[in-house]
Amino acid sequence: MLRKMINGLRGSVRLEVSGAFPERFLNLCAQNGMAFWDVEWLEATRLRLTLTRAGGRAAPELAGRVLCELSRVKTGGVPFFLARFRKRYALLVGLCLSLTAVLVLSRFILIIDVEGNETVPTAQILSELRRQGLRVGVYGPGLDERDLAHEALLQLPDLSWMAINLHGTRAQVLVREAVKKPPAEDGSVVGDVVAESGGIVSHMEVLSGEAVCQEGDTVAAGDVLISGSVKLPGPKYGGGVDLGWSQVRAAGRIYARTWRTLTAQVPLEAQVKQYTGSEETCWSLTFLGVRTVFSRNSGISFPEYDKISRAWTAALPSGRELPLTLKCETVREYVTVPAPIDRAAAQALLEERLELALRAALGDGEAVSTAFSAAERDGMLRVTLQAECREEIGRFVPAQGLPETAAQEPQPEV
Repeated sequence: MLRKMINGLRGSVRLEVSGAFPERFLNLCAQNGMAFWDVEWLEATRLRLTLTRAGGRAAPELAGRVLCELSRVKTGGVPFFLARFRKRYALLVGLCLSLTAVLVLSRFILIIDVEGNETVPTAQILSELRRQGLRVGVYGPGLDERDLAHEALLQLPDLSWMAINLHGTRAQVLVREAVKKPPAEDGSVVGDVVAESGGIVSHMEVLSGEAVCQEGDTVAAGDVLISGSVKLPGPKYGGGVDLGWSQVRAAGRIYARTWRTLTAQVPLEAQVKQYTGSEETCWSLTFLGVRTVFSRNSGISFPEYDKISRAWTAALPSGRELPLTLKCETVREYVTVPAPIDRAAAQALLEERLELALRAALGDGEAVSTAFSAAERDGMLRVTLQAECREEIGRFVPAQGLPETAAQEPQPEV
């Protein structure tokens, strides 16, 4: 492999030697220190061999000594390749510019990859990096990766770590997201657990406080389920005197059977688009973040229109995209006209939306049974969902003040 590279750099010539004694030509080449290889005998008086570029220039003189004739079969290597451009000045200039562009552009950042983020948007990270100086087209050796990552990390509190690695024209940004601590309940705030909605209590889990209701009781929204006022009984032989009341933060889970009614409606007649046939096309080229518009008029003269965008981004054979994008935007004018809707499709859509809204409202709860009803009134299609659910209805409410029983101090009996 190394020998092939050396021969390619210095050039090689494939010659055909014909004469009465072509082996004498080989002897002269060896005596004069000329390297040759790949000797191929075609006939007794004819052979082929490969010489270096310098040996090819001296070969005609040696062949004349032994009365042999030479003919060049082919040439190869860098010197012969460059020699093709001696009279092709435009190609020579293009080759020089291409080499210069490769050497110069390889020093600039053309691609920025962000890896490791899940919840923090990539656009937010790239925006902050651009503000700090890392963007497509910036001179790579002039960047301080450590300071840049540190400054960007201070502006992104949702990230806990960032590292920037430069690989030629590619900047690799590695990030780790911060793990947020779950909110802790303030134990110093006392209060009650009240019903967020009415229903029939089916299960109770009291963690602190005193239960006010029992399983099977019917409660209304706002009723106290677990009281934060706990009565402290006195000692067994204390004469029946209680120790008073203690205020705590009531906590627990109260599950109940509830009934929910959700309604959604849609007009029976909708406005649809009707295209007029008028179109405008705008071409633009974006290179290193700089956008150039080729259309004469980049404005849109239509009051109502649809925009269809198509973009072609240059990419390397490996599939990695380059900062060169050609974009075509087509604008189509339309007017709106009334048209009746498909009632069955509209009802199915509303039922699906109501089910999604019910699941979002229940959270960890579940719907035991559901029933839909549909009616048309005043040009509207109204769909109603009635559901029987099992859900947690308790929510904590801070106490506004101590109850009278808690404010009274126990009086010993006389």
